Amino acid sequence: MPPPCLSVRRLTTLSSAASSVHRGTAFEHWSMQVLHTCLSMSLSRVGGRADGGVDLQGWWWLPSQGNSLGAPPIRRRIRVLAQCKAEKKKIGPKYVREMEGVLHQFNASMALLGPHPEAPADWCVDDESPRSPTVGMFISNSPFTQMALTRALSSSLPLALLYLPIPVAELLPKEQLSDSDDGPSVRPDAIGSVVFNSALGGTSGILEGEIEPRWEYPTKPGGIGRPMLWWQGRRLPSYSPS
Repeated sequence: MPPPCLSVRRLTTLSSAASSVHRGTAFEHWSMQVLHTCLSMSLSRVGGRADGGVDLQGWWWLPSQGNSLGAPPIRRRIRVLAQCKAEKKKIGPKYVREMEGVLHQFNASMALLGPHPEAPADWCVDDESPRSPTVGMFISNSPFTQMALTRALSSSLPLALLYLPIPVAELLPKEQLSDSDDGPSVRPDAIGSVVFNSALGGTSGILEGEIEPRWEYPTKPGGIGRPMLWWQGRRLPSYSPS
């Protein structure tokens, strides 16, 4: 049975007077839930004016090297920093450059301060060290321009771009979200996308070419699909610690 993703039970429209801050916050919550449910990430909001360009941060729980789909779920964690943009205009390369700057600054701080304390789960294989790279993820409510994609794909830093086409003005509070197989039922004409650059998903990247991102198309009318991970030719079940 395919893993559940997110859907909207019904649609409402937020007040036209809602500020961009409120829309951005709603999109951050939505993005965080999608990443948790579909991509095995456990992230939390940073927020505030002194966030250093980071909206979400936390861990990505992926199979350790040498695992197989029939084996117990032994996973390693990879640190993730994410930016979220709920804008109508397309995302250009300047945003990618800003994400690269955030990663450079964070990696430099990690080299000075050392790694995060060990994860509490005893089955977790934690490969983190002060020199371990951090993945940058950019999540947008609008498509990326070709120049932005080119910049991300050519970057030496591990980057992921997620186009999540959810109309922010129609987002519901978290308690009104429910699970379904086909993702949010809000805009059937929009198809999202998820892209890893070679520094992340390539054979010489962090994931060593073993994990492939895919945007799965909906099977029911009114859905927009969902981002998912594939590993060893099969869908990778989403998982993160409680």
